[in-house]
Amino acid sequence: MKKFLYSFLGTMAGIWVSVLIGGLLVVVTIAALVGSSVPSPDKIEEGSVLQFKLSGTVVDRTTTPSLMEFLRSIDNRPLSLSEITGALRAAKSDDKIKGALFELDGLSIGLAQCEELRGAMAEFREEGKWIWVYADNYSQSEYYIAGAADRLVLNPIGMVDVHGLSATTFYLKDLLSKIGIEMQVVKVGTYKSAVEPFLLSSMSDANREQLNHFLGRMWDNLKATIGKDRKVAPDSVDLWANGFSFNFTGEEYVEKKMVDELLYRTDVDQKLLELSGVEAAGEDADSVKMRKPRYVKYTEYNKAHQTEQLLADLTADGRTNIAVLYAEGDITENGSDGIAATRLVAQINKIAASKNIDGLVLRVNSGGGSAFASEQIWKALTEYKANTGKPLYVSMGDMAASGGYYISCCADKIYASPLTLTGSIGIFGLIPNAQGLLKTKLGVNTEVVATNTGRFPDIFQPMDPGQRAAMQSYVDRGYELFVKRCAEGRNLSVDQIKAVAEGRVWDGLSALENGLVDELGGLDATVRAMAEALGKDFSVVSVVLYPRNQINWWESFAEVEGQVQALMSAPTIDDIEPAMLRSIVNRIRNIDPLQARIDLMLVH
Repeated sequence: MKKFLYSFLGTMAGIWVSVLIGGLLVVVTIAALVGSSVPSPDKIEEGSVLQFKLSGTVVDRTTTPSLMEFLRSIDNRPLSLSEITGALRAAKSDDKIKGALFELDGLSIGLAQCEELRGAMAEFREEGKWIWVYADNYSQSEYYIAGAADRLVLNPIGMVDVHGLSATTFYLKDLLSKIGIEMQVVKVGTYKSAVEPFLLSSMSDANREQLNHFLGRMWDNLKATIGKDRKVAPDSVDLWANGFSFNFTGEEYVEKKMVDELLYRTDVDQKLLELSGVEAAGEDADSVKMRKPRYVKYTEYNKAHQTEQLLADLTADGRTNIAVLYAEGDITENGSDGIAATRLVAQINKIAASKNIDGLVLRVNSGGGSAFASEQIWKALTEYKANTGKPLYVSMGDMAASGGYYISCCADKIYASPLTLTGSIGIFGLIPNAQGLLKTKLGVNTEVVATNTGRFPDIFQPMDPGQRAAMQSYVDRGYELFVKRCAEGRNLSVDQIKAVAEGRVWDGLSALENGLVDELGGLDATVRAMAEALGKDFSVVSVVLYPRNQINWWESFAEVEGQVQALMSAPTIDDIEPAMLRSIVNRIRNIDPLQARIDLMLVH
């Protein structure tokens, strides 16, 4: 037995040493691509400036990628809102950080996400620190973010695009008719507009009504906030939006108070060098001009300070642990992207089983999806409440509509931004009929032989009256269940829910007025409210993010290799600690075998 074990461990050691070498090679490659080292907290210098270079798409949260995911998306990984706000909140009490610079360049971000970021910027400034924002050109959402700063700077020949809010819908009915496709729709909800592009050639009155309502409410909120930021009347913001603001000159932007200052990017460095209090004693004027502030990238600051608490000690004495579970994307039954019910339910059950978690905040950013999957998630959340007796709050992001509202409605409290889109309590089914395309356009005939209703649904034949009636009944039943879930969760009658349902989409403020949400506020406000409900000061609360970030694959390689070496040096089997064996097995199990084989190929 001992010989077998040592033989096995020897083989494993050889394999993992090779894997480690392959992993190290890839780490070196990635390090070269990333091109920067991570500073430890004690190496951050006095007078440092936290730097946010933001370009690309923002999601609520990203998780540590596997090696293959990293390599596939190295050029287009999304930005994590939780990392951006986490860096600001961690640095606000760091005396070495004097201020922050945001450089915005083509940022794709939702309006409710902008609200979250603005809130973190306000907290940072409340601690006596300053924020500057610079851009060559400001999109409307970037401009909304920039308003939360102390200083809003624009390139002298740049532009600011403030244009109001709009929604564009493409109607496909006529195109589908030309190619012989008929979309067969069954739905419940006058305002359930997702199917309109397949049925109509232009916008329905009901959809136009709801769009005018929520776009108007959201714009009123936006222009009031921008006006307050820039110390002008909201009507002035309307004048900017109606006056093609992108066409103003730099001097007009300053004159109209749209920006504070016109500077080139290099001039910003010199201004912040002075502002951060870093002296340049003994240097001549030309040398000073070449110097830059002590910038610390927010991503590196996060890694140095572990702002996401990747190694959070859930058993620490005296601490209250609140889990924040992210649910972002389309709702499906299975899959690797978006909100897959199988994965999310497993996460909910894992949190419910943890004795160290005191409450759950579900962060929802979804326009919906599968009604069946939404029901499974709803069931898991209600069981969490019933079985644990612990609070469940929901924080809504840019959108928590349709299925996104379904999985939210059972919460003890729901928080939303005024700029959140929510509601859309309705349901539909969509079955294409391609008979016209096949028979009329392509000359293809189909014949079906079946028992009973074996051919339904069938995209090669139109629904007959019996089939359509059955589908409508199925959708009606789903709608009634949806309404029932909402009524129970919101402590309202079915009639009260139906009055604001019918598939209608609401802005956050209207949803509050209609009883669909409880409070206005972002994720931070939601977590703080839960801490208060638990009777705990926020300073003794640990926020634990789910899904938990997986162990980095290179850390796994290094630790396993070290542990195998320790095993091989043990004089006898009795000297091997069982905990070490379990650790090795768990580490090996957490590494993707395909990934490990690819790393071996890099060596051999």
